[in-house]
Amino acid sequence: MRRRLSRTLALPITAAVVALSAAPALADSTIPTTPIPQPKNPGQAPIAAPQGPQPLGHAVGDAAAALGVLRLLPNSVGTKSILPGYEQTLPKQSVLEAGMGLSSAQANSESYLSYERSIAQSSPLGLAVEGNAPQAPGSLVQTALPDNEKGISGGFTAPQNPLLNVGLLNGFVHARWSDTLGPCVGTIADARTSIASLSLLNAIPTLPNLPLSGLNGLPKLADGFDATKGLQSLGGLLPGAGQTASDGTGSLLSLPNTLSSRSVMQLVDLPNSKNKAVQSVSTMQAADIEILKGTPLELSLKVVSQPTLKVTSTGDKATSTVDYTAPVITIQRGDKVLYTLDAAHPTKDIPIGLPLQSLSQQFGPVENLPVVGGLFANAAGQVQQVTDTTGKVLDLGVLRLSIGELDQKGQQLSTPFAGYQLGASARMLDLQVLPTSGLKNLLPAGSASSLPSSLAQLSLGEQIGRAYTPTGGVVCGSTSPVAPVVNPAPGVPKKLAYTAGAYSAVPLFWVGTAMLLVGVLMVAAFPGRRRKPVAVKPSPRPRPE
Repeated sequence: MRRRLSRTLALPITAAVVALSAAPALADSTIPTTPIPQPKNPGQAPIAAPQGPQPLGHAVGDAAAALGVLRLLPNSVGTKSILPGYEQTLPKQSVLEAGMGLSSAQANSESYLSYERSIAQSSPLGLAVEGNAPQAPGSLVQTALPDNEKGISGGFTAPQNPLLNVGLLNGFVHARWSDTLGPCVGTIADARTSIASLSLLNAIPTLPNLPLSGLNGLPKLADGFDATKGLQSLGGLLPGAGQTASDGTGSLLSLPNTLSSRSVMQLVDLPNSKNKAVQSVSTMQAADIEILKGTPLELSLKVVSQPTLKVTSTGDKATSTVDYTAPVITIQRGDKVLYTLDAAHPTKDIPIGLPLQSLSQQFGPVENLPVVGGLFANAAGQVQQVTDTTGKVLDLGVLRLSIGELDQKGQQLSTPFAGYQLGASARMLDLQVLPTSGLKNLLPAGSASSLPSSLAQLSLGEQIGRAYTPTGGVVCGSTSPVAPVVNPAPGVPKKLAYTAGAYSAVPLFWVGTAMLLVGVLMVAAFPGRRRKPVAVKPSPRPRPE
C-alpha cells in the first residue's frame, strides 16, 4: 500500500515542480493538497473527529529545485483551468518544458490525508507538453505519516533523446512527521538530487529548417564561409541533428561535472520564544559550465560562489526574511576572463552572427564558423576578436546569459490559520536564444511572422521556497484527549423506563442454561434399559410359474 501511494504521488509532485519552476514566487496560494470531503446532504453526519492526542503546531511550506530546465517557445501557450474564466489570469506556458534533476520537500499540517503532511521527492526527469505532465520513471517519493526513521535512495539512467543527454542521476528522500508533535521533528522533509553530466541542445528546433542560402537578400559572406549550412544549426555552430553527445561536444550548453541540488523543510528556533519558525532552504552545487564545447569558440563558465535560497517565516511580516546568496559566474575562454556575472552585472548578451565580406577583407579568409561575441576563427584556426562588428557581422541571434532574478512575495493570511506566508524564487543561470530583427527581415514572410520572441531557454539551478507560519510561531506540543460528550436527539429520554420484561432477559438465560445442564447430568447418571431385539421372519419367496 505504501509503495502504491508513492507511485500515485509521483505524477502530481513532478508536475508541480515543473509548474513552480516556470512561475516565480508563487506566494499568493497555499500548497495544493487533497480537499476535505464534505457531506453530500446537509442532514448527513459530519466527519469523525481524530482520536487521541493531536499536535498543536501548524506549519506549511515547500522547497524545490531543478538542476536544469529546457523551455521551447516559452510564454506561447495558454494555461488551461477547470475553473471558468480563470484561464485568462494564469501566465502562459511553454510548448515543451523538460526538467532534469528535480527535488522537492513539502510540509503541510493542514492536509486532510495523513501521508500528505510531509513529502520528500527526487525525480530524475520531468516533462510537460503544453502544461500536461506525464509520469516520470525513476522517481523517489517518501511520505509521512507514518514517520520514517530512515530515508531512501536510488539511481536512474535517463533514456537517449536528441535534445539532451543526461548522465547518471542519484536521489535521496526523507520525510518525517510525528503523531503527537506534528512538524516538531527538526528536519521535516529532505530531498537531494545529483546529475553526473548534462548536455543540452545540438540544434534550435524552433528555427525554420532552411539553409542560409535560402534566406532573402543574404549579403555576400566572408571568404571561406559556407552558406549551405542550416539555420537550425546557427550557421554550422551546432551539429544540427543526431543524438546529443554525452561529453557535451557540439552542444549549446553542457556540464561535464556533477551538479547537485538539495531542498529542505525544517523548523528553526524563534528568538526569545519557545515556539518555532518555518524555514525553506534550497541549495545548489555546480562546477564548470561549457558553452559551444568542441568548437574554437568554446566558452567556460566558472561558478565561483554557490547560490542558496533560504525563506524563513516567523508568523510576523516584520521578522520574516528571505536570504539569497547570488552566484558569481565568470565567463572565460581558456584562462582569460571575458565577462563576470554578479549582482552588479547580472546580464550579458553574446551575439551570434555570420561573417561578411568586409571581415575577410580586413582579416583574411575565415574558418567555416559564425562569429560569437566578436570572436571568430581565421583560416589557420586561430581565434581573433573584432571589437566593432558593424558592417562586418550579420547577427542571427543573441545568447543572453543572466543570473539571480530573485523574486519574492509575501502576504498575511487568515485561513486555514492566521499567519504570514512568504515565498521567493531564483535562478542560478538563464541562457536564452533570442532572434534579431535582422534575422526576421531575412526569413520568408510566413516564417518571419511565426518567429517567437524567444527561440529557446535553458535554466540551470532554479530554486523556489515558501514558508507559512502561524502568528507567534509554531507551538510544539499536543492536545489532551477529552471524552466526547454525546447530546441526545430531541424527544429521546435520557433513561429508558423500567419494565418487567426489559431487564429479565439475562436472568432467564442463566436459569435456562442451568436447567439444561441438570438434564444432561440426569440422562448420563440414569441410563434407560436396553430393549430386546425383535426377530423378523423372512418373507416367502414367490414360486415360479
